[in-house]
Amino acid sequence: MERTAGARKRMMKMERKSSMASSYSLTPKEDIIKLAKNVLEQIEKLENPDIKLPIRTLSNIYFDEKQNLIRLGGKMSHRTYLNVAHTRKFMQTLMVAAECKKIIDQGVTISIRDLYYALKRTIPETKENTFEEQEESDPILEDLEAALNTLRERLHLKADRKGYLAGPLMINDSGDEIDASRMGSSGWAIPSNVEPEIIKLDSHADFVLVVEKDAVWQRLNEDKFWRKHNCIIITGKGQPDRGTRRIVNRLHTEFKLPVYVLTDADAWGYYIYSVIKQGSINLSFLSDRLGTPQAKFIGLTTQDVKKYNIASNVTIKLNQGDIKRTHEMLNYVWFKPREWQQELKHMLEVGYKLELEALSSKSIRFISETYLPDKIAKKDFLP
Repeated sequence: MERTAGARKRMMKMERKSSMASSYSLTPKEDIIKLAKNVLEQIEKLENPDIKLPIRTLSNIYFDEKQNLIRLGGKMSHRTYLNVAHTRKFMQTLMVAAECKKIIDQGVTISIRDLYYALKRTIPETKENTFEEQEESDPILEDLEAALNTLRERLHLKADRKGYLAGPLMINDSGDEIDASRMGSSGWAIPSNVEPEIIKLDSHADFVLVVEKDAVWQRLNEDKFWRKHNCIIITGKGQPDRGTRRIVNRLHTEFKLPVYVLTDADAWGYYIYSVIKQGSINLSFLSDRLGTPQAKFIGLTTQDVKKYNIASNVTIKLNQGDIKRTHEMLNYVWFKPREWQQELKHMLEVGYKLELEALSSKSIRFISETYLPDKIAKKDFLP
């Protein structure tokens, strides 16, 4: 069917919004070939084959206070074939690289689970497998992303969908137009690859609300919170995946939308917020793509118990794991702001945590009709 003039106009606007320059390599296939040629040249010279990789451990991670992001430092490691401690990972690195080139050549996209199975085999005349579990292939893929300065999506790899969104957002997915305000109770499933060359966006929303719990997101969607407050509601169903974090980043970067994060009042919910805001240690090489430093924490907090007269019988006593984790977070640079120090210390002082569902003890729609509107009106956020 021929596009209408209005549809063409929206498409052009999305393309303009999505034409942001990328600092990541756009030629991963050529980079893989270069990596392979380098290893081959070393072998022909009878040298110990060596692959240079950025060190992705705490020793090479730093917090960029100017950009408010977790960053990967410049330290490099050497993965060599003749080092017995490295041999297996050296083999696995080249296997992953070769498979990525193969699927790029074939013009197909596969899942990271498919990648694992495509590479798992028993080495001839041994009882050793190339990969035992996917927990082995995933970090190797991340090493390759960091080494080639690229994204797994550009290596034609994807992960399972996890996040969902709803609200005033027009999406162009490879030429198909989608209206996220007309997706019913399920919302739009956020794909693994939401890079601008695949997913183009257009929105006139006032803000983005990221919700930890899927059940709470469904309550907000059913109550049409996004329509009443002209916002986009997103859930990562727990710890958000890369696609979800990337689309939050794009909505803020491309449309200047404020981002508010709603999680449980516990150390794990606060950590989810920090990952959305600053990025993660494990994926520090992608922080500028996945982190949204201007994000604000809208709740839930333990201090809300008194503010909103929440019954004490819906609180949950902290266990030793909660206490240990909270003490650790008190020392994180990104939780050093006074407001966060007060909240974390208050949690330890009162000795309890809360789930978002605890707000339902007030009334089923308390979160959508009272709690969130009040927080937004008062700008009652944590930094």
